[in-house]
Amino acid sequence: MIDLLQCRLELDEIDKQILELFEHRMDICEQVASYKVQTGKKVLDTKREKEKIDKVRELTVNPVYKKPAGELMKHLMSLSRKLQYNIVGASETIVDFERFESLHFDSDTKVVYYGVPGTHSEHAMINYFGEDVTRFGADTFSEVMEAVKNGEADYGVLPIENSSTGGIHDIFDLLLKYDNFIIDEIDLKIEQALLGVEGARLEDITKVYSHSQALMQCSKFLESNPKIAQYTYESTAASAKKVSEDNDITQAAIAGVRAAQTYGLKVLRECCNNNEYNKTRFIVIAAKPMYLAKANLISVCFEVPHVSGSLYSILSNFIFNDINMTKIESCPVQGKGWEYRFFVDIEGSINSASVKCALNAIKTESEYFKILGSYSDEQLIK
Repeated sequence: MIDLLQCRLELDEIDKQILELFEHRMDICEQVASYKVQTGKKVLDTKREKEKIDKVRELTVNPVYKKPAGELMKHLMSLSRKLQYNIVGASETIVDFERFESLHFDSDTKVVYYGVPGTHSEHAMINYFGEDVTRFGADTFSEVMEAVKNGEADYGVLPIENSSTGGIHDIFDLLLKYDNFIIDEIDLKIEQALLGVEGARLEDITKVYSHSQALMQCSKFLESNPKIAQYTYESTAASAKKVSEDNDITQAAIAGVRAAQTYGLKVLRECCNNNEYNKTRFIVIAAKPMYLAKANLISVCFEVPHVSGSLYSILSNFIFNDINMTKIESCPVQGKGWEYRFFVDIEGSINSASVKCALNAIKTESEYFKILGSYSDEQLIK
């Protein structure tokens, strides 16, 4: 029978030797970092790391241990990079993001939001920028992105995620298409209401118009009223505007109370949404890569090689660098069969050693990589 105590004693002795060698290795890595500071060499040397990992696997005698040995070396090199980034500091950056203490805006600041007046996007925009900026709506997400990209607007406000229905994937793809950046976010409590014209009653309604997201958020209410046919419209406020203009007691819109006030409608049913704590997360976008000093969240996008283990390999860079990943979503890559683009949110400062270490490695390992923005979780909620 195996002597467990003896095995543990041997393991303790081996671990002690490993620790001594690890400290020796990290001491040498400090010297390497000093050399790189003096010569301007980048911390990450992909070719060197691959050669080391391949060599370790080759030297491993037991074939069962070859892959784990490679993972061990990869982890060791990740730790050494993290140490080197701490030493190199600001001499190596990920991308050229400009830092701002705060955003300055006044009556000359132009802000575009999605939808017509009275929409939730306008509400979120006013909560963030106030009433004094020059604001205007756009009919589509693309038009908001384009207005920011071509300089027609300084900033844009768009919905990106709802607590009940999840992420709005179109926004992720458009951030890449127009090369805009997230610079902040706003949380807005959403209470969808059923709105009709004066004189209308709930029992009169046979048609309801709203954005697809709002219809999904109110699915239980609509299922309980099967005689009401659902029609997808461009936005919640645009739906309210249509109902107001048509002046038909059989039509209703699902939108916010703000839209009812804007278009002279009455509330037939308050808070139709399934979830009492229904919130939408809005993003503030700009055309140039910039971040506020308070920023502690980062959104990135990447595409992985279509081979076994590639996603695990990339995500392990967050694990090895003690970075908390708060969200991951995937979307099909247009024009490619069964290949996906991943959108990930992580916690951390864009200039911290651990974030630099992880993102530089991911950038190298990915077929496509972009930082979508750096912003704060000190969300404005009203």
